[in-house]
Amino acid sequence: MRIFAEIVEAPDLTVDAIVRRAEKYRQQGADVIDLGCLPNTPFPHLPEAIQALKQSGFMVSVDSLNQEDLLLAGRSGADYLLSLNEKTLWIADEVAATPILIPSSPGNLRSLYRAIDIMQKKGKPFIADAILDPIPFGFADSLIRYHRLRKRYPAIPVMMGVGNLTELTDADTTGINAILFGIIAELGINAVLATSVSPHAVNAVAEADIARRVMYAAREDRRLPRDYSNGLLGLHDRRPFTYSDEEIAEIAAAIKDPSFRIQISETGMHIYNRDGLFTDTDPFRLYPHLKVDDDASHAFYLGVELARAQIAWQLKKRYQQDEELEWGCNTVEKSPEARVAHRDASLKEKRAKKE
Repeated sequence: MRIFAEIVEAPDLTVDAIVRRAEKYRQQGADVIDLGCLPNTPFPHLPEAIQALKQSGFMVSVDSLNQEDLLLAGRSGADYLLSLNEKTLWIADEVAATPILIPSSPGNLRSLYRAIDIMQKKGKPFIADAILDPIPFGFADSLIRYHRLRKRYPAIPVMMGVGNLTELTDADTTGINAILFGIIAELGINAVLATSVSPHAVNAVAEADIARRVMYAAREDRRLPRDYSNGLLGLHDRRPFTYSDEEIAEIAAAIKDPSFRIQISETGMHIYNRDGLFTDTDPFRLYPHLKVDDDASHAFYLGVELARAQIAWQLKKRYQQDEELEWGCNTVEKSPEARVAHRDASLKEKRAKKE
């Protein structure tokens, strides 16, 4: 299955900016870069943008409601055109680009069927899209349309645009993508148009890449989509607490040095060294036990770690001291050196003071 990543505001970007955005989407897993044409917005550098992307090794699609834009895009080397219907199929006879076919009016599957039949009789390639509608404006009915389309044409390539759900729903896109790509895998859909415009959908393309792999693997293995990847587990972990209160107490009793260790369990946060074990759900109530008033650097380090521990405990996430919390594919990777740099600096400062 191919992911088409749409650059929605392409007419407002320079060619260099378009290529940079495309590189970002390619790193996130996109297979095709889709240039969105905005209504009543000139796109004079459309041919130049297509050619620059092609020279950089991208497959390119162009999305427009304007027939002239689509014709120009096809003549400029675009690989796909979004979107044609039975009334605009003449464009497919003029260019080599593969058309994505849609109904001539919302929900009109019969018009999509007619366009498909015409293309099949001509023996030309195409992709069909029944159009996914947003909640609550026909989402359930649109899923039924995709099901009917696949039942009627078991072997044709089908596309689904998921932006109407990911962009237009105030919910974390990881879960939305997981569900949608489960449906996509069951229906054998071959292409997905993904957008990453709203701030909450900033990693929608990367999530789509993980979701397609997980759901494809689950379908092929005939297994539930579990234990393939943690990339879509952004807020919670399946096994957040690795130690019980009793196990942590046993570990703490064996500590003979002043360095603090921090762990979490279902009860809360546990911080301990040779001077004792303290447990609470509020870092501020733990602070008086730490006796670091005269060591600002160490206090800062413990404050950061206890804040991470509290967040992990509240969200039921895995916590490991000196490690960033994991947010699935939204995690910003840091080098191992950066993770413990402040702690090491604090230890060096303490040794220097003693000397």
